[in-house]
Amino acid sequence: MSFPWAKEYTPANGFTKFLDEKLPLPRLVYNAVGAGYPVPRNLSYFWNFGVLAGFFLVLQIVTGIILAMHYAANAQVAFATTEHIMRNVNWGWLMRYAHANGASFFFIVVYLHIFRGFYYSSYKAPREMIWLLGVTIFLLMMATAFMGYVLPWGQMSFWGAKVITGLFGAIPLVGEPIQIWLLGGYAPDNAALNRFFSLHFLLPFVIAGFVILHIWALHIPGSSNPTGVEIKSESDTLPFHPYYTVKDGFGLGVALILFMTMVFFLPNALGHPDNYIEANPLSTPAHIVPEWYFWPFYAILRAFTVDFLFIPAKLLGVIAMFGSILLWFILPWLDRSPVRSGHYRPLFRKFFWFGLIPAMIVLFICGGAPAEEPYVMLSQLATAYYFLHFLVILPIVGQIEKPEPLPYSITEAVLGSDKKAVLGENASPAV
Repeated sequence: MSFPWAKEYTPANGFTKFLDEKLPLPRLVYNAVGAGYPVPRNLSYFWNFGVLAGFFLVLQIVTGIILAMHYAANAQVAFATTEHIMRNVNWGWLMRYAHANGASFFFIVVYLHIFRGFYYSSYKAPREMIWLLGVTIFLLMMATAFMGYVLPWGQMSFWGAKVITGLFGAIPLVGEPIQIWLLGGYAPDNAALNRFFSLHFLLPFVIAGFVILHIWALHIPGSSNPTGVEIKSESDTLPFHPYYTVKDGFGLGVALILFMTMVFFLPNALGHPDNYIEANPLSTPAHIVPEWYFWPFYAILRAFTVDFLFIPAKLLGVIAMFGSILLWFILPWLDRSPVRSGHYRPLFRKFFWFGLIPAMIVLFICGGAPAEEPYVMLSQLATAYYFLHFLVILPIVGQIEKPEPLPYSITEAVLGSDKKAVLGENASPAV
């Protein structure tokens, strides 16, 4: 968005002037995350998660490159090289634990980022492209994380690869050829490990490219805010630097404290102990589960236990699992409410906090639990509500609910409805 009151970049000396003329990187940074980029003055800490996601992406790329220097994508030695990194490479244990837990923290902040978008309807016009790029990034993250989970070549790595790639076999006619093409054979082995390692190394850079597009798309309409009211005047904004760089810095400090606590004191808490057993195609684990961040979608997959007409239950589960994410692409056109923020939508709030959030919690729990009762029934109920919420409840609520009165402007929401306070008139002199 173009703000007439945004501060212009002025080179400070001859060198920066030369650089600005030939390669204007300082101007680009200044206009993207500096004083030249005004943002709404009422952003809460829920708007920190984008910066945190960017930090953990960089962390994953850096630690991943270092780990790749010592890893061998060969089924005979992959498990041994992973242990070699842990035991013999200088600081190898730290790199691996930071990479493994960094993936979990990356998903944590992205999930929070997504659900903040659900609550504040960040997907609505004029920010549809930002949302669509964000969902694409999430799908790329899932693919990257799945392939990375296979690389240690432990029991859960091998059997997780076998189960997940086996889902493609449920597709009529072309499913089995696709599965064989993905694995390079009939079961996970050297060919699959090499392919997954190559793609796992490549995709983070693809994600980084989409993140740049995501940020670029964000700068066209500008950031959303908790009120959902668009910027109307200069008084509605603050420069990104120093106000939000400090705020993001504080959020990053808190996240790093939690992250370091996991890395140094609970490094394996989010992993599975079976992955410290070398892969054995002849020994099936009692309970095969993916990483925790896939659990809700795994629960949706397992919720379908009965064939429907000519469609097998397995295929129904695969369609529902992928559909549960793909429907996010059409959210901007499903939710027709003229109000964005959940703060001013009383009926929407009830369905969000007492419907969608409990359903997602149930799916998380059931996805990591054995495929037995009562978890199967609970996952079926939660899956039914999940699709009902987005495909039925959200469109109907958008049409029938009576929103609460919106503030006239962002400034009014912050300073109150007093006209002089909003316009900044007769301000008391600083003491």
